[in-house]
Amino acid sequence: MVAKIMEAQGILRLLGFDDERCNERSALVLLALLRLPPSASWPSAERPMLRTVEIMDWLRTNYEKDYKPNTRETIRRFTLHQFVEGGLVVANPDDPGRPTNSPKNCYQIESAAFELIRLIDCHAFDDQLAAYLAMMPGLKAKYAMERDLLRIPVTLPDGTEVKLSSGGQNKLIVQIIEEFCARFTPGGQVLYIGDTQKKWSVFKEDVLARLGIAVDSHGKMPDVVVYIPDRNWLVLIEAASTHGPVDSKRHGELKSLFHGSTAGLVFISCFPSKVVLREYLKDISWETDVWCADNPTHLIHFNGDRFLGPYE
Repeated sequence: MVAKIMEAQGILRLLGFDDERCNERSALVLLALLRLPPSASWPSAERPMLRTVEIMDWLRTNYEKDYKPNTRETIRRFTLHQFVEGGLVVANPDDPGRPTNSPKNCYQIESAAFELIRLIDCHAFDDQLAAYLAMMPGLKAKYAMERDLLRIPVTLPDGTEVKLSSGGQNKLIVQIIEEFCARFTPGGQVLYIGDTQKKWSVFKEDVLARLGIAVDSHGKMPDVVVYIPDRNWLVLIEAASTHGPVDSKRHGELKSLFHGSTAGLVFISCFPSKVVLREYLKDISWETDVWCADNPTHLIHFNGDRFLGPYE
């Protein structure tokens, strides 16, 4: 068992991965993706598509490695993501546009890497390794380009274009920026956009600091934050397509997270349609507003002594 793990670590070093990606955890993930138990030979490797939880289950059965449920994110963020970036692993080969937060996310050894690893015990391995490493920059560029093509472009009010990962609620976030902000936050500056793949897709930390806000990286930010200078309003927007709206609990969390703001806080829940809104009507907090992308020219106001404005 130990010997097979050490062999896997050696392969990762030959492929140019750093120490973190050559540790025991990463070696075990590689073995799981190849379906290689301790007694199996390298030529018998397989190439299944596995979800993170399936990788963990397989390691528990075959290597007696009982990773706890809260370890799943560590495996995904600190091993699988780097394997994908390094071209060793392909994410969601069956559906490249799958949302990052989908429970169906899966991983598979890249085909050229798979053929190389199966030759580890052959005399031709050294030559094949040299050839593989020579073409690796091209492979990485190819996969990076394919991932980039799947990203969704969005134009901010100041004309800047950023790209969000496909899937999840990012399609609604594009509508929020290009439809809601154009109508209801004229002259607004987008200070933050949370991407399902990259949390800080847009982050104007300096402007937030001038408004008295020290952002806690562990705090759950709203999906979009817009500042309207001439009104001194900070508009906190939740995209409620895959997550919930600004309910009473979230209302309190956001007040706490932005408690130092010198700008008035405005709370908005955005939905893709009134049909989706209907599911959450009972949860929406008072003193907030609601916008539906299928009726982009209207807002729904939930009580209070003013319409679309901060409350003292």
